[in-house]
Amino acid sequence: QVQLVESGGGLVQAGGSLRLSCAASGSIFGTYFGVWYRQAPGKQRELVAQITSLGGTYYADSAKGRFTISKDNTGNMVYLQMNGLKPEDTAVYICSVPARNYWGQGTQVTVSS
Repeated sequence: QVQLVESGGGLVQAGGSLRLSCAASGSIFGTYFGVWYRQAPGKQRELVAQITSLGGTYYADSAKGRFTISKDNTGNMVYLQMNGLKPEDTAVYICSVPARNYWGQGTQVTVSS
């Protein structure tokens, strides 16, 4: 069982930046897609960005041009650089490897206006 641990969330003003990290207990991102989801209160969980084992990326429309997903060479880490944050980005951000049903606990991102 691989564990995923997110970090880097916090409170930031609109227009600010945060970098989220997802640490895996094994080099799973070298084999499987890594995905960042987010869930805001009262809303469904939504995919934010994903990265393939070869580094290909996909972004939700809401993230395009502002967020960048990346991973390190070890396959243990996935990151989400978030720039130009907006109040509507406020949510719990969750790292996942959906193919193996691995989920982190999430990290809270709060963007004040």
